[in-house]
Amino acid sequence: MPGPIPTLEGSRAKGRALREQNPRTSLGALVARPASYDPVGRLIWQGESRVGDLLPLRYKRMLANPIAFNRGTALLMAEDLARGSNTPLEVQICGDAHLANFNLFSSPERHQVFDVNDFDETDVGPFEWDVKRLVASLAIASSHLGHSAEQQETIALAAAREYRLSMRRFAEDTRLSIWYASLDVGSIISTLGGFFTESEMRRVGQMVGRASEADTAKAFEKLVVYSESGLHIVSDPPLLVPLSELTDVDHLTATDVEAVLAGYATTLSSDRRALLAQFTAVDAARKVVGVGSVGTDCYAVLLVGRDLDDPFFLQIKQATTSVVATALGRESSTPPGERVVQGQRLMQATSDVFLGWDTREGATSVRHFYVRQLYDNKSSIAMEHLDESLLVTYGRVCAWVLARAHARSGRGAEIAGYLGKSDVADTAFASFASAYRDRTLEDHRALQSAVSEGRITVAK
Repeated sequence: MPGPIPTLEGSRAKGRALREQNPRTSLGALVARPASYDPVGRLIWQGESRVGDLLPLRYKRMLANPIAFNRGTALLMAEDLARGSNTPLEVQICGDAHLANFNLFSSPERHQVFDVNDFDETDVGPFEWDVKRLVASLAIASSHLGHSAEQQETIALAAAREYRLSMRRFAEDTRLSIWYASLDVGSIISTLGGFFTESEMRRVGQMVGRASEADTAKAFEKLVVYSESGLHIVSDPPLLVPLSELTDVDHLTATDVEAVLAGYATTLSSDRRALLAQFTAVDAARKVVGVGSVGTDCYAVLLVGRDLDDPFFLQIKQATTSVVATALGRESSTPPGERVVQGQRLMQATSDVFLGWDTREGATSVRHFYVRQLYDNKSSIAMEHLDESLLVTYGRVCAWVLARAHARSGRGAEIAGYLGKSDVADTAFASFASAYRDRTLEDHRALQSAVSEGRITVAK
């Protein structure tokens, strides 16, 4: 027999009841670290499981500015959040919802959509972890762009408010309406009509227009070269190194790549396996991506379809334990590659049709990977183009996307009930953003000092 039929008001009431044990004002608290906690030491520890030769490049990218540093320190923030008081409102979270992790890409219907992009750290966790990561990253970006403290608070507050209001609206939507909701750039005004003013929608259009100028074909041209022996990936060490040029013993071989692709294909639906079977892998190279991901095992695989004029790239990327699980001290029964894929499929409105995973068992270790398209008309927002007003709008768009992603887990009404109608939670999130901005700037300076102290080596 079915259990009790849920009601919207009943779910909201459950959320409101949580305020007694978890006051909304507590969302603004940033717990002090233990005296023995060494942020640089934690980054060094994280690097021990990565490709050692690439760590100097990782540190170089993280040292570029506080925004880049924040992108590379999901582990530090997860550990900081785990020390605090967390709500029991757990959903599938991104685990690394900084503002640069929201991008434009093509849906299977070939429409451009705006959504969360990277799910390396996705896991089940408190909903507020993602919100705090987003608002803190906005405050850090605003600070780096030279905005005043008041402007930084305004930007963080606007995003927090948008998340709360969006979640209240999603709570009233049907399950299927939430599931099919997406930020389709082609119909962005109708999608967000109730969320933004007309002038704000024009600003969204300006940002999207700049980001949409990226052309996948041009990206392909930079990665491939035609020769008498066929089509090959270009060599551009250390960012892109063909397998034939790698000297360390831990990289995937051509045989390994073929095995990963064969195993990964079994995780696709039958129609997508049939499509993948129409492509032939012709070359592969180790590729450096992002900031926080630098040092993880990542490969670009070149395939051709109809002929050499029909190139296609897949990315094979190493998956490890999420920072969420590490910070919370949890064990996962789901292999890391599968965790990433299942989390992405749940949170994204429209996922890559080629998204899948594989696990390779070696003589002494087990390695986990997930596979996706390397380029699918993907482009991102150039932060240097955002003034205060644009950053407010961008933060609100990201918050809408994040609320939609969280609502897909089915607890939107509880979260909406907890956050409530007033701005108590908004103000608390903004306070946290300011506090975490200061901590991030301090950690960034600590990493700079680690260079002069000889604790880390930075690429030239």
